Amino acid sequence: MIAAAGVSAALEAKAASSTIPIVFVTGVDPVALGLVASLNRPGGNLTGVTDLTTELGPKHLELLQELLPTATTIALLVNPSRPDAATISRDLQALGSPRGIQVHVLHASTSRDLDTVFAKLFQLQVPGLVIGADAFFNSQSEQLAVLTVRQGLPAIHVVRQFATAGGLMSYGGGLTALTLA
Repeated sequence: MIAAAGVSAALEAKAASSTIPIVFVTGVDPVALGLVASLNRPGGNLTGVTDLTTELGPKHLELLQELLPTATTIALLVNPSRPDAATISRDLQALGSPRGIQVHVLHASTSRDLDTVFAKLFQLQVPGLVIGADAFFNSQSEQLAVLTVRQGLPAIHVVRQFATAGGLMSYGGGLTALTLA
């Protein structure tokens, strides 16, 4: 059996074998990614757990808008190495437009990128930040909390650890519920 945590690992495992059983954990729709045929009957040699955290973008935007009702711009932080990064960005920009909100998309996939992103956020003077669902951002939730607090930037993240570390708010499932046994 292969245990694959995250989108990239699941896609690599699928490409590597069509016979070895593969169990994945992901926050992305595994049907849309082509990992499985359907959620209730995955078929093939893959099965797993998903919390569909990428589907939370609209709720994150809504919560940030409730907090900042006069905001006309916000920023979205996404990991460009995610296969669905462009879709996540387009979807949130499309949701913001009818609400009168321009969404600036910023990319980070390393700790060094985060410093660059926060310098850009300071230049943009956006009043709020949505941190996209991503395993890298989950692992950096404490650093993200420190950076947002340092800039006085209201932000929302999918994991509770962000809020526990001092970030403003989180909305999403817990990481402990997604660990493979």
